[in-house]
Amino acid sequence: MSPKEATAGGGEGSSRRPEGSGDGESELAGALARRRLYREVTLALRTGLRDAKADFSFLRARGLRSLLGFLRSTASADGDSQLLLFRHSQSIPDLQVIPVLFQNSLHQAKEDPVVTLDHIVGVQPMKITSPPTDSEIALALRVLEGCCLLYSRCTALAHKYKAVKVLLNILASRGPTEQGVCLDALISLLLDSPSNQIDFEEYSGLEKVAELLKDLQVEEHIRLKCGEFLLLLIGHVYVKENTPIHAQMKNLFGEQCASLIWAASRFGSNLDSEQRHRTLEIQARRVVESLEPY
Repeated sequence: MSPKEATAGGGEGSSRRPEGSGDGESELAGALARRRLYREVTLALRTGLRDAKADFSFLRARGLRSLLGFLRSTASADGDSQLLLFRHSQSIPDLQVIPVLFQNSLHQAKEDPVVTLDHIVGVQPMKITSPPTDSEIALALRVLEGCCLLYSRCTALAHKYKAVKVLLNILASRGPTEQGVCLDALISLLLDSPSNQIDFEEYSGLEKVAELLKDLQVEEHIRLKCGEFLLLLIGHVYVKENTPIHAQMKNLFGEQCASLIWAASRFGSNLDSEQRHRTLEIQARRVVESLEPY
């Protein structure tokens, strides 16, 4: 072999990569991408939760908006890597979203604190926490809804904070800004959750929704939202016909309206999301129009 041929052969051999090196590089790139995504997920949660625990409502609202944006990006992300990381994060106490919601924005305010002389002269400083605004509560309910839809363990954790009772109190005592969002969050709590369904029955949830639906003084869009709630409740939560709640429906709304809800709740299995939403609105209006309000 001539020196030229040897040089050519050596050059060709030196350009070859060891067998399996490409797989190693792709594994390394995948591991780095997963670590970067993990850092992004934990940073988003820590930042949002830090603000959501603040003493002032505007800071809590900022944190809740951040958390809601993160949940929406998780739901729409390509693949399920971010979703799986979110689910894993909810087993870590410092990253759990549900406790922060119920200890702050959805926490029922106590009576006005008693101010003593020590507070006035500064011996024992008094901590001041601003009460949640309507928009803050609505944001917290959206975050709660998102968490429950993305991970069933969030629904189970919410049950420990008597979430159904808290939401029914909001539905009965707050304004339309919170009521509409509250009905959406309530459905997410009841889906595939027997414990929350028992609470819904125990705290007369159906009766509270019926009061809003049948009351002409309530804004029309809230009454329509109640109609949507009932359709989703029967279509996705209480899907079996012979359950006690179906008998309650007949007593509260009349047999004609209850039959309409049962029949209309079976819509949309072969429709896309936009068509389902539009059909739900149409059927909810039919439910409202079939009632005899008081």
